[in-house]
Amino acid sequence: MPLSVVLITQNVAGQLGECLASVAFADEVVVVDSGSTDGTVALAERYGARVVAKEWLGFGRQKQFAVERATHDWVLCLDADERVSPELAASLVRELEAPTAPVYRMPRRNRFLGRWLRHGEGYPDWSARLFDRRQARWSDDPVHEKVLYAVTPGMLQGDLLHDSAEDLGRYLEKQNRYTTLAAMELHRRGQRAGATELVFSPLMRFFKFYLLRLGFLDGLPGLVHISIGCMNSFMKYAKLVELRRADRK
Repeated sequence: MPLSVVLITQNVAGQLGECLASVAFADEVVVVDSGSTDGTVALAERYGARVVAKEWLGFGRQKQFAVERATHDWVLCLDADERVSPELAASLVRELEAPTAPVYRMPRRNRFLGRWLRHGEGYPDWSARLFDRRQARWSDDPVHEKVLYAVTPGMLQGDLLHDSAEDLGRYLEKQNRYTTLAAMELHRRGQRAGATELVFSPLMRFFKFYLLRLGFLDGLPGLVHISIGCMNSFMKYAKLVELRRADRK
């Protein structure tokens, strides 16, 4: 089956090259850019990508817009700080010769504080990224978007490698933006939060990923990674509480 690789970008020239080089097997690459000023567009074009300009819609809607710009129905959706490992590329190409499912999940390996995580939230972090757009689509969520489908997905071998190359300060800034967007979306849906969510959401996250899924085996990077994840759970609900209280003023 012919394959389109689709990405959304904004000022990612420092990361995009490796990503595009890893998908040289694709029949088409579509980059939807939202106002980059750092050479991202020129770099994408040098790699043969077709670039489409689009103002920012939020993560879910922006990714779905990119999927709809593709020429082919089979799409592989990537972020600029990800790259397809040779093993994953071989598995993907092999499956597309005779697909057995309309959606495929792949293990995503995260690099954090200079270490490739092997446990906890960092791995395998199964992600549905390869799909027939006639049978799946991105959710409209402004953050923490996901692929929506009503089938049993197939599984690919080999890792999708996620290396943001960020220092801890920039990583925390991004998490702060994400928790704000998540709280705003919960508020829009009319959800509430109280002491139960503030206390138990971080605790359950720590228990699940650091203990049950052996995040402690990833050493200090694993501890920092799950600690930030637990803080995100707390801050999302704390910001929701703030939004609800603002409504009453």
